[in-house]
Amino acid sequence: MPLITFESGKLSEEVKEKLNQKLTKLAAEITGIPESSFWVFIKELPDENITIGGKSLKEIRKELG
Repeated sequence: MPLITFESGKLSEEVKEKLNQKLTKLAAEITGIPESSFWVFIKELPDENITIGGKSLKEIRKELG
């Protein structure tokens, strides 16, 4: 059972569905393992738990408007 883990900030249901489909398809094409064997875990982290250059993603999003 191959496992793909994707960690990010909050995502819409539409984006998560696209990630599930495209990550699975691409991994299956590259490895030759059937798509039905892949597990995809999407881990969403709160914006305040992600930092870039010492600023939280929450702060950065506020600054960008």
